[in-house]
Amino acid sequence: MEKITAMKFVFACFVLLVCGLHAAPKPNILVFLTDDQSQLDCSPYGEKVIRTPNMQKLADVGMTFERAYVASPSCAPSRAALLTGLMPARNGAEANHARPRAEIKKWPAYFQEAGYEVVSFGKVSHYKHTPDYGFDHFADDGFHQHKSIPNAVEWLQKRPREDAKPLCFMVGTNWPHVPWPEKDLGYDGTQLTLPAGSIDTPQTRAWRAKYAAAVTKADDDLGIVVAAARQHLGADTLVLFSADHGAQWPFGKWNGYESGVCVPLIVSWPGVVQPGSRSRAMVQWTDFLPTLLEAGGGSPPAGIDGRSFLSVLKGETGTHRDLLFTTHSNDGRFNIYPLRTVRDDRWKYIRNLHPDFAFTTHIDLPVRLGQRAFFSTWEDKARTDPQAAQILKRYHARPAQELYDLETDPHEQRNLAADPAHQGELARLGGQLDAWLKTQDDKLSVFEKPRLLSDPTSYGPTAIAPAPAKKK
Repeated sequence: MEKITAMKFVFACFVLLVCGLHAAPKPNILVFLTDDQSQLDCSPYGEKVIRTPNMQKLADVGMTFERAYVASPSCAPSRAALLTGLMPARNGAEANHARPRAEIKKWPAYFQEAGYEVVSFGKVSHYKHTPDYGFDHFADDGFHQHKSIPNAVEWLQKRPREDAKPLCFMVGTNWPHVPWPEKDLGYDGTQLTLPAGSIDTPQTRAWRAKYAAAVTKADDDLGIVVAAARQHLGADTLVLFSADHGAQWPFGKWNGYESGVCVPLIVSWPGVVQPGSRSRAMVQWTDFLPTLLEAGGGSPPAGIDGRSFLSVLKGETGTHRDLLFTTHSNDGRFNIYPLRTVRDDRWKYIRNLHPDFAFTTHIDLPVRLGQRAFFSTWEDKARTDPQAAQILKRYHARPAQELYDLETDPHEQRNLAADPAHQGELARLGGQLDAWLKTQDDKLSVFEKPRLLSDPTSYGPTAIAPAPAKKK
């Protein structure tokens, strides 16, 4: 009996040795993030004028996701959700500039346990939050530190190759976050398509040209980093490109609309992902952590909100989630407008928690980095143009509930919440949102003193911008 047991032990050791020798090597991973870019603003999603050749090249060799969503349409909550796999109410970073709770396990720890070196350059976490995350190395995480791109390339060039661990390399460009370029734009605003819901004025088009130039700068950065990764990490590097939320444009960033929460997502992995493929699977930023961890040989963590979509990347399935949720609270006192959203395969439901609040942002308030230079022309036009007046009213005043048929109205211009024909969808999605909020233990908090529609000094041309935040 002892001899048989010993033989079984030896055989088991042999099997483990052989399996280990033939195990697939862990892929090097590059995660590249742009800052404030709506999904439609690049050629893989149909944009015809804004030049994004490197995003297109990546799409040509990878998988383009048509329904990729962030957890929140502002920087800090979105990035905290990415790096924890948890939605804002569960990780603690609900308001913009907030940090996730210190005790929560974060992205670097998961990948380090899987045998990876984990490195960050540029805006990956929110500004100056990077020391909290436990990266093996990080640099250039301040506001518009464009040296992060050449520094990332230089670090790759100098990294020892012998006996190096597989690398999870995370790089964030500050483009197309404001401030946008002021000269040598390379774009004529009259040739650009304005997003749905825009008021067409010469100033609006001039500022749209600045945004287009910033998107192309982001594309340039992507091309530089992807080329360096393939040169120094190998042509088989797994590359994931996405954006932290939509553009800083009316009805984009800080909003629950598609232009605020639906973002580009392209994944390339030679030999695994079908080149030039597209997916309608619904995925979310919290899913990136478990997906890439599983791709690297680890096990998707239990207890987080994220779910691995590796089977989608491998072409084994075309579906992932049935429902997608997003949340937003505020961005200081510039924007105090808590909302929650849910979408399914066709319908989007938005719940504005306080419709008595005035919706304001950096765009319409008189602040240094805002775009009031064009928003003021919206106010001017609204005085004589009924359609412009309606758009301006929709910007500042939102109903308690919004319902959109994304199949027939992808740009969310017709709110069907009051339509008797669609009360079934309204009740169904509202109930699903209620159930999900309970699982999140979401307190529906208001973190700043609101601006009220009943107070004319809170919004509009006479609004007063909030005082600069005190240094902590």
